[in-house]
Order: sequence, then C-alpha cells, then structure tokens
Amino acid sequence: MKLPRRSFLGLAAGAAAFPAASRMASAQAYPSRPVRIVVGYAAGGGQDILARLIGQWLSERLGQSFIIENRPGGGANIATEAVVRAPPDGYTLLTVGPAHAVNATLYDKLNFNFLRDIAPVASVTVNPSVLEVHPAVPVQSVPEFIAYGKANPGKLNMASAGNGTVQHMSGELFKLMTGVDIVHVPYRGAAPAIADLLGGQVQVMFDTVISSIEYIKAGKLRALAATTATRTEILPDLPTIGDFVPGYESSSVNGIGAPRGTPAEIIDRLNREINAGLVDPRLKAKFVELGSTVLPGSPAAYAKLLAGETEKWAKVVKAAGAKPD
Repeated sequence: MKLPRRSFLGLAAGAAAFPAASRMASAQAYPSRPVRIVVGYAAGGGQDILARLIGQWLSERLGQSFIIENRPGGGANIATEAVVRAPPDGYTLLTVGPAHAVNATLYDKLNFNFLRDIAPVASVTVNPSVLEVHPAVPVQSVPEFIAYGKANPGKLNMASAGNGTVQHMSGELFKLMTGVDIVHVPYRGAAPAIADLLGGQVQVMFDTVISSIEYIKAGKLRALAATTATRTEILPDLPTIGDFVPGYESSSVNGIGAPRGTPAEIIDRLNREINAGLVDPRLKAKFVELGSTVLPGSPAAYAKLLAGETEKWAKVVKAAGAKPD
C-alpha cells in the first residue's frame, strides 16, 4: 500500500527523532549502575585523591557508586589504554593529568592516540609547583638563581620524580627559556628526590607545592617562585617564574576523561555535576587544602587546553631529548 506523502514525511521525521530521543532517555537514566574511575597511579597519590573526592561527590549527586580503580604503571599509559578499550557508555572514566600531554611525545610507540581516543569530560584542578633550592645555594630570587647558574654551568643538580614527570618537564622548560645549564637527576618517585634535596645531594627541584610546603615553611627548603601563570593561594606572597622569565608557565592540570564515542549527553551531564562540585564551598576547600586551584569549565575548553599542553610539551621533550625510564 502506498502511503500518502504527508503520512510518509511524518513517519520519516519520527524515525529520525527516535535515536535522539533514545539517547536523551539514556542520558537521563544515567547512571543506572556503578561507574569506574580508572587512575593511572597507586592509591594515595594526587590523582587518586582527586578521583576519590570527585567520585564521592558524583555518588552523592547521581545516586550510584563511583568506584576508584588504580592501575599504575607505564607513566599512566596502562590505565589510559584500558579506558580507551572500554565501551564508550559512560561507565568507565579516566583521571587525566600532565603525563598524558607529555607521553604523546615521550613514548615512541603507544597503542592509542590520547587526543583522538579520550574525550575530555571536565577539568578539575590546577596544581602549582615551585622552584625551590637547598638553603646552601646562595640565591634568594629567580634572577639571582639564573645568574648563579650561568656563572656555575653544570654545577647545579636538579632532582625530579623521573624522566617525563612534571618536575622534569618544568625544569627543562626553565633551562630552555633561560639558557641555564642544570644537570637533571631523575629518581624513582618524588619522595627520594625530596630526601636528597633536603640532604643537599642535589641543589634544586621544581616540585609540587603540596609535597614541599611544610619544608618551605620550616626553612628546610627555599622557595624562589611558583611555576604557574598567577600566584598560588597557598603561598600568595611568592612571585611567579613568569614575573622574571616572560612566558614561562608550567601547571599540572588534572581532570576527567572518557572513551571517545561516549554520548555527548552523558559527558555534558558529568561536566555539569563536576562543575557544581568545584564551586561547592566544602569540596572546593578540600582541594585548596591540597594546594590545588579548582578549574571549572566546558568539555570544549578542556579539549583546547589539552591540545595546547600536548603541543607545548612536545617541543620541550624534543629539545631535552627526554626518554622514558
């Protein structure tokens, strides 16, 4: 039987609208079961704490458990690959950090392309670092440090938590922009690196504020400047490196991602709920206690930030000739 033209157009319009309506219903029902947040590091670290704070907030807001799954190894690549291979249904998420921007160039072969295969959900925090020295180093400011380093090439040893880490990359960017000759000394983790800095075996480190704040306050380490574009809330009187080296900026931006192909409606809902948490006084205060500044924003803004960070650190990795541990 041949349908009248008006009836045919009505059915066609209804059929076209059905997938969209189905997706909307799916997003409204989300989540209907527990959600995994995969962390590429061991329990107790910065990204693990971030995941647990955000997971608890989302559990309370959405009425389902957000379970933290720690999958350390490979500079977060093991966790990332697991999420890339997971169904894009919103039930597997990934904590994203500075390593993801660095790893794209640091590793010659990866089984994924981070910018292509992970969909940005929400930026969460910016974690500042500080340029700090052992008190025996006779400098009180960034200009004095640069002058001292140039007068003593190769005599300053810079500790890091390992090749490609935020400590390493922040230092290499500084070297690239100032021409100071500092010797990189990689350790297996931040704790042994700080221990040797405190003992004077190495003289300088670009470490996260939260790891060093107590040593700075006690006078065991001397902070010269923050690595971020603006001053940090936890050390408001400390200048930034950019005050003396125009254009210098190194931030640890952390956030949440999902497998590419995750429905936009689910990503948008997660983004709204996470942003609501970042302006909630109780949750925001917890991040500030960790030395972090909250960074609410859209998935599109986070995607742009990640692309910019990946391009920026690619140049630094290549200039430094950095290789993974």
